Amino acid sequence: MIESLFAFIALFGLVFLRVPIAFAMIIVGTVGFALLRNWEASLRLTGNAAFDTVFSFTLSVIPLFILMGNLLTSSGVSDALFSTAHRALYRLRGGLAMATVVACGGFSAVCGSSLATAATMSKVAMPTMRKTGYADSLATGSIAAGGTLGILIPPSVVMIIYGLITEADIGKLFIAGVLPGLMGVLFYMLAVAIAVRVKPSLAPDGSDELPVSGGDVGGVAAVIGLFAVIMIGIYGGFFTPSEAAAIGAIFSLIIAWMRGGLTIRRLLDSCINTAKTSAMIFALIIGAEVFSNFVSYAGLPDAILAWVTGLNVGPFMVIITLMLVYIVLGAVLESLSMIFLTVPIFFPLVMSLDFGDGWLGQPDNVAIWFGILVVVVTEISLISPPVGLNVFVLRSVLKDVPITTMFRGIMPFWVSDIFRLATLIAFPALSLVLLGS
Repeated sequence: MIESLFAFIALFGLVFLRVPIAFAMIIVGTVGFALLRNWEASLRLTGNAAFDTVFSFTLSVIPLFILMGNLLTSSGVSDALFSTAHRALYRLRGGLAMATVVACGGFSAVCGSSLATAATMSKVAMPTMRKTGYADSLATGSIAAGGTLGILIPPSVVMIIYGLITEADIGKLFIAGVLPGLMGVLFYMLAVAIAVRVKPSLAPDGSDELPVSGGDVGGVAAVIGLFAVIMIGIYGGFFTPSEAAAIGAIFSLIIAWMRGGLTIRRLLDSCINTAKTSAMIFALIIGAEVFSNFVSYAGLPDAILAWVTGLNVGPFMVIITLMLVYIVLGAVLESLSMIFLTVPIFFPLVMSLDFGDGWLGQPDNVAIWFGILVVVVTEISLISPPVGLNVFVLRSVLKDVPITTMFRGIMPFWVSDIFRLATLIAFPALSLVLLGS
């Protein structure tokens, strides 16, 4: 237990010194395991972790889904989703911000990346919102918050990573994420409605209608069709998540080509961006495995379990406590790093809790429900100051908008996320009902 505490101190110290967290976890895990056992066993463990990760067929789902999102980004479907949502909602005050949220949700359904969704929609929605008189705070807030839906609405790279860490069924995680994802879209739209009601200067009375062209309808149809193919294929047992990722990448290539968005340059850029993102994620996976092996050998999970058992509190109170820990960590840690650091430690604890009968009477349902909660709280971390990555992605694109303005615009959406998290904790059926459990 003491060794694990020193390890976390060393890890945060290296991160503070700007050592990439993947390498920091590898260094601390390797050295810590060597001190507890010996260098030969430690180096063998680190080497095996790297080898098994790089050559894992299961992990091939990650670069394939990332490639799918990158190809669709270049296809122009984001513009189609935005203009269609705008036409449906333009009569409402704040309708353009609501349309941005809806478009983000739709793009998330085939992208799977929060950062890619935020970066893409900032280029699509921000110019129109500025032109029609929206405050920069509400405009950037709706884009940054809407972008977080990219890690919940399936297919989701974060869900895949959670499933790989915990060995939970990825197909079931995808299905379970649909309803909470739609709740996210609804709660964000309510946040816009309340914000413009409290402060009318945030949005104009109305904006000009954007007609839906044939290309817009085609883009929306392409998104819906691709989403349906992936979800029906996985849930119907026609193919595995890895096969679904490959099929999704192929269909995305076809969609981008048919819509005229595929050039040699864009294809090359999509492949390069996919390689960079995949390499970052694989490095994190290797680091997390090395570090989690060390803290497990040092007895940290058992110590936490014994401590929680000694508190004599109910299982839902334990879940609430873990979510509070995640919210605090999300304010200072990058989202993927937070998942890799905590899930291997918290998951065994959650699986040991006794939820009695009902929806959570089966361990598989507990794993799925906890996974949805982890993804939602990770969404919160993406817009939480001071680290909120989605906000910094927008800042890199919209250099003329102060970071303080962006974080001020985020607050209504952050509050709505807290309400959504509380609702999903109180009513686990919302995450499990589509599974028919």
